[in-house]
Amino acid sequence: MSSSMAEGMIHQDKLLVRIAENGNSFELDCDETTPVEAVMRYVDSVARINFNDQLILCQDMKLEPQRLLSAYKLPSSDREVFIFNKARLLNNSSPPLEQVHGLEDLDPPSPPPKCEPHPLDDDPDPSLKALPSYERQFRYHFHRGHVIYHRTQLNYEACESLLREQKVQGRALEVARDNLEQFFRFIHQSYTEFMKRYTQQHMVHKELLANLERDLKGLRSIKLHPALQSPACKYLIDFVKEENLKRAVENCSTSHKQFEKKVSEFKQMFSEVLRRINDLSTAKVLMSISNLEQSVKDHQPYINEQKSIMQSLSKDVNTVKKLVDDCLSCQFSSSLRPHDAVAALGPMYDVHDKSHLPKMEACGNAILELLKRCKNEKNEMILFVHRYMQKILYATSIVKDAKLQFPVFREAMQRQDVIFTDLKMVRAIGPAYRACLAEIIRRKFSMKLYMGMAGQLAERLATRRETEVRRREEFIKAHGSYIPRDILTSMGLHDVPSQCNVNVAPFDTNLLDIDIPDLERYAPEYLVGLPLKWDKHTSLRGSFSMSNDSSRSAEMDEIVVDNLEKDDTEELFEGSELVEIAGTSKLEVENAKLKADLASAIAHICTICPEVEFDSLDDSKAESLLKNAAEKTAEALQLKDRYGKHLQSMLEAKQKQCLSYEKRIQELEQRLSDQYSQGQKLPSSKDLSNVTHPAVKVNYKLEGSSGGEAHMPYASTSEPMDEVSCISSSFDAKLGIFTRQPTKGREGVDDNMMDSSGMLNTQLDSSMLEPHREELQVSDKDRKDKTVGQLGTSMTNSSTAESMCGPVNIPSEPAGKPKLGDNLISELQVMLSDKSNQLSETESKLKAAMEEVTMLSRELEISRKLLDESQMNCAHLENCLHEARKEAQTHLYAADRRASEYNSLRASFLKLRGLFERFRSTVLTAGGVNSFADSLSAFAQSLANSIGDKDDDASVDFQKCIKVLADRSRHHEELLEKLRKLEAGNDLLRKELEDKKELVTTLYKKHQLEKQASKEKICFNRLEVHEIAAFVLNAVGHYEAINRNCSNYYLSAESVALFTDHLPSRPTYIVGQIVHIGRQIVKLSPPSSIMSEHARKEQVDLLTSDPGNDRLTRNLGSTSNPYGLPIGCEFFIVTVAMLPDMAIRTPPPS
Repeated sequence: MSSSMAEGMIHQDKLLVRIAENGNSFELDCDETTPVEAVMRYVDSVARINFNDQLILCQDMKLEPQRLLSAYKLPSSDREVFIFNKARLLNNSSPPLEQVHGLEDLDPPSPPPKCEPHPLDDDPDPSLKALPSYERQFRYHFHRGHVIYHRTQLNYEACESLLREQKVQGRALEVARDNLEQFFRFIHQSYTEFMKRYTQQHMVHKELLANLERDLKGLRSIKLHPALQSPACKYLIDFVKEENLKRAVENCSTSHKQFEKKVSEFKQMFSEVLRRINDLSTAKVLMSISNLEQSVKDHQPYINEQKSIMQSLSKDVNTVKKLVDDCLSCQFSSSLRPHDAVAALGPMYDVHDKSHLPKMEACGNAILELLKRCKNEKNEMILFVHRYMQKILYATSIVKDAKLQFPVFREAMQRQDVIFTDLKMVRAIGPAYRACLAEIIRRKFSMKLYMGMAGQLAERLATRRETEVRRREEFIKAHGSYIPRDILTSMGLHDVPSQCNVNVAPFDTNLLDIDIPDLERYAPEYLVGLPLKWDKHTSLRGSFSMSNDSSRSAEMDEIVVDNLEKDDTEELFEGSELVEIAGTSKLEVENAKLKADLASAIAHICTICPEVEFDSLDDSKAESLLKNAAEKTAEALQLKDRYGKHLQSMLEAKQKQCLSYEKRIQELEQRLSDQYSQGQKLPSSKDLSNVTHPAVKVNYKLEGSSGGEAHMPYASTSEPMDEVSCISSSFDAKLGIFTRQPTKGREGVDDNMMDSSGMLNTQLDSSMLEPHREELQVSDKDRKDKTVGQLGTSMTNSSTAESMCGPVNIPSEPAGKPKLGDNLISELQVMLSDKSNQLSETESKLKAAMEEVTMLSRELEISRKLLDESQMNCAHLENCLHEARKEAQTHLYAADRRASEYNSLRASFLKLRGLFERFRSTVLTAGGVNSFADSLSAFAQSLANSIGDKDDDASVDFQKCIKVLADRSRHHEELLEKLRKLEAGNDLLRKELEDKKELVTTLYKKHQLEKQASKEKICFNRLEVHEIAAFVLNAVGHYEAINRNCSNYYLSAESVALFTDHLPSRPTYIVGQIVHIGRQIVKLSPPSSIMSEHARKEQVDLLTSDPGNDRLTRNLGSTSNPYGLPIGCEFFIVTVAMLPDMAIRTPPPS
């Protein structure tokens, strides 16, 4: 593995390593199979960062030593590896020292010496003689400029290097901050989830405590059902033990407040953590790096300026060299003379000396200043990185501390739930009681519907049995005349289906006799309580679960009904139509079903607990579910409105259809009446041909079962008819045979249109008629109208609608007429009867086949669904079995490992227990310190002899500890002996020290007295400032200084007050240090006015001290005579200060 400084592009097979503390970079030649440990070893050897102190980060990943670079997709051209020194992250660690790049301090060359000979030095021409000097100067200018340019170039490269290193440090800080933020992001997410759950729980518990009295009041106000009351239990409050509840409330309130306080402290702590994370900003230092980079770019023109100057100097050197060479070879052009060329060198020299070289020096100085700035900012950056990383480490530690508190608070939340169990029970009693009563009502009406379904099933099976019996009778009637009866009996074809009895055993006989009104009487709605704002998740889950339950129940109902139904009929409780149950009306059935649904909804609402589960939906998912529920509700309401409009339109259509039926019936009655009147008017003497030709017209045309018209034979009759008559049974049979569709389950509208009185059956339920059936019925009506028009004369008198009318009566012809009409009618009737029988058999077979196909298809569909469900269940069971097998195997391995660990720990424990017993006996049997040390030594020796090679490390460590303890005990004994000797020596030294201390104290006092005496030497000659003077109380009462040379020195009134205010009497003398001397001259006082004391003070000549040279300055003035001196005499007012530690002694009283 090799490295190089990162200067160019990063290759795919090279790993770029950055040192965070100083910004250095290395390129390592390695591949993806290189372990991270090898990189760390190399960094240890190159950057001098200890292997154990290295922290390696790459983007948001931490590199582990035992893994390969390929695990982190390294090496890569777009990824950098940053090395952090963990030893620098400690609080007491010092920042690394900056190693500035070594710069070559290149001094400019000295001017060229003049002693070097040159061929032109001896030239008599002064101009040519100056050429060598110009050449030397130009070469000197060039070399000097080259040195300056080279030094500037090195300085600029050093600036760029320092800038790159600062950029590396800036990126290292960003990587460290990103790593911390990623770690903090998970902690913050956990904190957010915890606070969300805590807020929910806090609101629940707070609401329980706040509304407890309301809940208890509600329970006290509700009486139980009379059948449930007992002497010990009459109200709902009797379900609660109020004594225990009071203690529970106190406990809940205290725990609630304490936990709220703890969570508040935790919130403050986490806010502090968040503040510290936010304070770790690198924007300022990144802005500084950006500004420095711009400055480096702005100094690039200085390098370009020096390059251009160096080109000019090089060109001038070449020019003067060529001129010298031309002079030596005497080769001059005709246009350029040597004197002119030499004259042109002077201005060039001036440009070099006054322009080029100063500019290069200025450019170099500018780059040098930039280098100093870069070095200063680099040092500041190193210090900033050092402190920033320490802040990162501290922030990481407090984030980890916050992370460790989450399990504690979660456990506390669970404990809070346990504590509030009694209060939740009080809240749930009312809803539970109301739910039980609602469940009673639901079961009562569900039982009624269940019984109705059983009756409906019995009716359907009875109908199927009648159909089967009819088919068997028709079969025996058709084939019994050809096969003997005993043979048919032997074949078993004379058997009939047995009756089916559906019996439902009584159940739910102990239910209370209550209904919906009783529910509000015994358990009012306020027992449930209004849901809180935060109950939306629970209510949402309840609504969805209810909808899911209803959908599942609907699916089960469909399966049951499909098994019972054999054709396309209405389901019992699905769709918009309810099948009428035997013994009840449709309204009663619908009312029972609605009451059952209402009771079920009430019970479900009461079951919804106001407690918010901790695993509830998050806000986004809950909002989406609420939005979906709102959309579905709006869609359902829209469909309801649309269906209501559809029913209204159907009702209007049915009303119009009924009106058209009534009109058609009236037309038919009028037509029949007209035909009857015309039949009465026919002459009886007409020929048979004249009678039968218009009356008997056979036009038999039967189209397929696709719904075409069927033209029936008809015959006219002259017998009178009543105005109110019914269609004959033969007509009904023929009309039903020729107009019935094989796919329809009911007869046409015209078949049920007339009752025994000829009126319209107005009880037809419009909601049971489908649109396509209406169209078929209309077409049937048209066909039947045509048939009635053709067979109008074949109707007979009838006075009742309960029994079928007889066959059509043909009027008898007069005697003597041929019987051709009668024979033709008989043949037609026989043919019609045969065709009708064949058609009936065909329809019966087709209907049976269709029913069987329908039944088989449904059974096949159910079997397919069951097969799919079984396959899914099998796959799920296989997955569960596989997972359980894996889990069991894992648990088995873990159990074996733990058993082996337990056995080894038990053996080690028993061995250590024995060793400790021996150690205990050794300690207890030892007498003094000497015997204790000897016993420990003997015990350690015995342990060393008893421990073998196969013993565990614990025994060896114990033996070493005993040996060390024995050595320490023996050493302790030696130390005790030394301690006694040291104490005796210390006593002697203490006594000597006290003697020396007394001597020193005495000498110090003596020295102080001598020093004080030297300081307190009283001056008796010329008084000066800072001297000590003595003042004696004279006979007049003034203090006058003792002075040999000059008199009239008096103590000032302020000084006298200073020395005498705290004394009971004035002292005879005062000694003090002079601080001020005032010179005054006595003059005559004005006779008319008295000078105030303030005026006198202003006229005093002050004698002050110059602080610079301690000279006295006299300010002359004049004053009155305060001390009884002659006019013109001078005197001095002296101000003194007390001496330190100077007591003023007063004379004894005389």
